[in-house]
Amino acid sequence: MSVDPNAPTSSFSAHPPGNHARPGLARFLVPALVAAAVAVGLGAYGKVHDPAGTAFNLAGFNSTGAVKSWLATAAVAFAVVQLLSALAMYGRLPGVRATPPVSVVHRWSGRIAFLLAVPIAVHCLYGLGYQTYDSRVMWHSLLGCFFFGAFSAKMLLLRAERLPGWLLPVMGGLVFTVLTVVWLTSALWFFRTFGVTT
Repeated sequence: MSVDPNAPTSSFSAHPPGNHARPGLARFLVPALVAAAVAVGLGAYGKVHDPAGTAFNLAGFNSTGAVKSWLATAAVAFAVVQLLSALAMYGRLPGVRATPPVSVVHRWSGRIAFLLAVPIAVHCLYGLGYQTYDSRVMWHSLLGCFFFGAFSAKMLLLRAERLPGWLLPVMGGLVFTVLTVVWLTSALWFFRTFGVTT
């Protein structure tokens, strides 16, 4: 008769009772706290900073507003590519299979969209500040800060394990939606007000 050397301890849980919820809660709490800190930090900086009027300009453009608007439009275009590639990866895009190139396109389109958004945020916060003088500007300022907070949370959640299957698509959809509204309240407004110019 063989004896299992682990028999005396095999009935014990790997984790002490009452600690099961803590790792699960931390998976959601840490990204939420980081998102709040990023969004509030950006908003606070934009509010207390004395606006410089401009932060950058690019050759070939007539104004910083045009640079911002075209960069934002490019960011949204890459975000649309990321949305479509995500739908393909989840099997929600008819006629497109989830192949390795699709996941590469998904990752790089997201990275490029974010990199295009960074100089826009720098200009908005440094050059213009957090402003609320009308409803369009208020929502643009608020959601611009929220976008970077939500993006930070999504990046942290990508590294987490055992997440609910719905969470990443919801976070991705939230980030995409917020970016779209930020574009609507800035670039689209600029093009409608000043024309589609460089």
